[in-house]
Amino acid sequence: MIINNKFKNSVFTLLFSDPALLRELYCALEGVSLPPDAPVSINTLEDVLFMDLINDISFEIDGKLVVLIEHQSTVNPNMALRLLMYIARIYEKIVEGKNIYSSKELPIPRPEFFVLYNGIKPYPDEQILRLSDAFKKLEGLGLPEKDFPALELVVKVININEGRNREIAERCKKLSEYSAFVAKARVFEKELGSREKAVKEAVKYCEKHDILKEFISLHGTEVLSMLYTEFKLDDALAVRYEEGLEDGQQEKTLEIARNLLAKGSTPDFVRDITGLDLETIRELRN
Repeated sequence: MIINNKFKNSVFTLLFSDPALLRELYCALEGVSLPPDAPVSINTLEDVLFMDLINDISFEIDGKLVVLIEHQSTVNPNMALRLLMYIARIYEKIVEGKNIYSSKELPIPRPEFFVLYNGIKPYPDEQILRLSDAFKKLEGLGLPEKDFPALELVVKVININEGRNREIAERCKKLSEYSAFVAKARVFEKELGSREKAVKEAVKYCEKHDILKEFISLHGTEVLSMLYTEFKLDDALAVRYEEGLEDGQQEKTLEIARNLLAKGSTPDFVRDITGLDLETIRELRN
């Protein structure tokens, strides 16, 4: 398996950094088949940031389709808005050097958007998110609501937890194995009471039972570090949501930072989650 080193920011993106696997994943998600000679090229942007998160995977199929896939362990109703920002940047990259003021129409690949959810909160097998759901109503302006918005973006959210969407899992073995790997890590965490031990045991179990065996043997240490960090990030984002960090309340922000430090998080990690400067974080730690 050929790995593209530029996109190793999570276990999921590391696993699917191979164009051949992305082809298989797309076909599984859509329930289609592609011509074997249709080229797949990764065009994930390394510097596309929104709320401190990097877009996960973007790739083109034969220059006719551009597919954006986000992997989420928390339910996020703003994914359509985030993906709108990502696709705008990707189209900039696609048409770079071309004359958009030309009198001739500039063809661009058709976009498709997916969010793959594997969080612990209940979620349906599939759900559609629309950008227009977030549009404000025109009440008070004396204007009629239009049947079709001037701008729309449709995202298909698919639950990839183990045991869900079996047809998709059967069509993409690596996705199925990834879901089994994460599920096993969660089981071990409940049994052992230690996240670090749980991740290590999940790696051992999967190697023994031929689940992502080749992938783990090639990237074992990296996978351990990534998965442990991802689980900590999930905790931090949950704290951020529950304690109202999004409201911009400074005292709550400081309290979240204290809690993260008390749980052993590094100053850099706390900075990334809260937005506080390192000097303030070091003072809190001391």
